[in-house]
Amino acid sequence: MGRWASGICAVALVWLAAAAAGDLEPDELERAFPIVEPDYGHTKLRLSQQGLDAIRRIETPIAVVGVIGPYRSGKSFLLNQLLSLSCEKGIWIWGTPVEMDIDGSKVSVLYLDTEGFESVGKSNVYDDRIFALATVLSSVLIYNLPETVREADISRLSFAVEIAEEFYGRGKMLLLNQQSFFGLSRGISCKENLFNKWSMKPSNGYLTKVVNQIRDSLAVMGNNSTAFSLPQPHLQRTKLCDMDDKELDPLYVKRRDELKQVVASITRPKIVQGKTLNGKEFVSFLQQILEALNKGEIPSTGSLVEIFNKAILDRCLKEYRDKMDGLGLPVPVDRLQQVHETAIDQARMLFDKQHFGKHHAAQSILKLDDEIKKVYRNFLLANEYQSSKLCEARFSECEDKMDHLQVLKLPSMAKFNAGFFHCNRSFVRECVGPAKESYERRMSKMLVKSRALFIKEYNNKLFNWLVTFSLVMVVIGRFVIKFFLLEIVAWVMFIFLETYTRMFWSAESLYYNPAWHIIVSSWETIVYSPILDLDRWAIPIAKKTGQPIVTPATPQDLPQELNAPEIRLT
Repeated sequence: MGRWASGICAVALVWLAAAAAGDLEPDELERAFPIVEPDYGHTKLRLSQQGLDAIRRIETPIAVVGVIGPYRSGKSFLLNQLLSLSCEKGIWIWGTPVEMDIDGSKVSVLYLDTEGFESVGKSNVYDDRIFALATVLSSVLIYNLPETVREADISRLSFAVEIAEEFYGRGKMLLLNQQSFFGLSRGISCKENLFNKWSMKPSNGYLTKVVNQIRDSLAVMGNNSTAFSLPQPHLQRTKLCDMDDKELDPLYVKRRDELKQVVASITRPKIVQGKTLNGKEFVSFLQQILEALNKGEIPSTGSLVEIFNKAILDRCLKEYRDKMDGLGLPVPVDRLQQVHETAIDQARMLFDKQHFGKHHAAQSILKLDDEIKKVYRNFLLANEYQSSKLCEARFSECEDKMDHLQVLKLPSMAKFNAGFFHCNRSFVRECVGPAKESYERRMSKMLVKSRALFIKEYNNKLFNWLVTFSLVMVVIGRFVIKFFLLEIVAWVMFIFLETYTRMFWSAESLYYNPAWHIIVSSWETIVYSPILDLDRWAIPIAKKTGQPIVTPATPQDLPQELNAPEIRLT
């Protein structure tokens, strides 16, 4: 029964729940379909499209019963007996539609037969890939044991248990022996007999210690495993495929029927990440497994878990990035940190919900944390750059605004203050992010310097304008309207400007003098108000600048250091 066709590595016998669907007619499904084949070097695996197309037609949940065991151990004959089919050679998928009712739901059961271990012309790595494939796919794994249980069998069983533990919790395992040596007549069960043979032995060296560790790992099977023995069906084993039930040993037929019931009782739908799989989903899962198995030189539980978790890690990182991208940089640092913590919690919750592995997943979690840290560092740098870019733009706008206010043709402290407060308010509102603090300091220095320079130039310009105005009034009073009183007032104003203002040491001290302050207030009332901006429309050059009217703000809008000295205008 171990004779297998060349170039074929795995077999699936499928009970289809919806065979009528698709292109194939029901009678066309009464034949064998390969699903997995070896590559040219007989080391890696590849999918066969014919068998996959047949599986894709299954629309109900799928349960998988996998059979593994050494070469020429009777696995194929066992599956044919379980399915009540005649013997077939090679790897095939049987297309006859059959349904099972499991816990009140219709389920299509796939019986997976694997090529035997240790056959001629195959590498150990190839055997490991086949073994891992069957273990990951199966919801019930049948290990067909030889008469003499070897250390290699124990090692493979340990590997199967470890994979089942990592991927799906504790899967069901059925240990089957098709020999007659088990001591059931001595009053102990097949399972007890088997586990007694695997009991711990005294450690007499490194090799024994390793074997004992393997035996110890099998203890996790516990109630999730069972054992079953079958007597020989007939002494003439080479003619088994040509015999019907009447020719087989009656005890074998009885035990075989009992085995069918045992397998049916423990078979459950295949569940991956909390959901059952239909035909299309099962094929997609099979493709994932083969990709993972073919990547590593030597399949191991840790490498399989890491490969399977890679796609999940990508989804978690995308979830994190999408949450962070929704911020719209730049933002304050505390806001960025807050969203980061929320996003990382959501990413970890998604990983916890979908990841594979109970023990080996720790490496994937560390990798997720490392990748998130890298992404977060990039967001921090991007936030700093965007913040600097934005604050620099607002600072430059205010700097240009202050430079423009310095060159007003008709000097107006009220207009300067309006622009001054507007710039500061818009900067405080729009400059956000980590660069704000440093730019606030630059902004404060620039505004203080600009204000001091304006006050100094303001008094000089105002004095010149008032002198010019008084002389003009002299001319108008004498030669235009010939009003002597107006001429006298204009001369008094001219003399006052030329003598009184010379008594002060600085423009600032002149500005805050009560008498001068009355003059300034009168000038400001004439030159600028929120409604009338004389500098804007009365001076031709101002028309070219297109300076908009700015609504005056209150001194409270300025930083504390800019509120002194306070300017009061009536």
